[in-house]
Amino acid sequence: MKYTIEIKRSAEREMTRLPDLIHSRVSEKILALEVEPRPSGSRKLEGGEGYRLRVGDYRVLYTIDDQKQRVLIYSIAHRREAYR
Repeated sequence: MKYTIEIKRSAEREMTRLPDLIHSRVSEKILALEVEPRPSGSRKLEGGEGYRLRVGDYRVLYTIDDQKQRVLIYSIAHRREAYR
């Protein structure tokens, strides 16, 4: 089953500011979420409903709606800024 990937406008803006090498690595990881929304290495966030995916020093924060088979990415940021 494939999941639909949706990216909030704010996360799109954050992604355009990434260096080219990081941008391509993050893109690959995001596209892989279509097939497996909970890959090894992803973690459930404490105190909320959401997951995080590590891509080097950057984090992709997202939620999963299994009924609608949808992954909503709401933040892409450096690890020191991601959880603020």
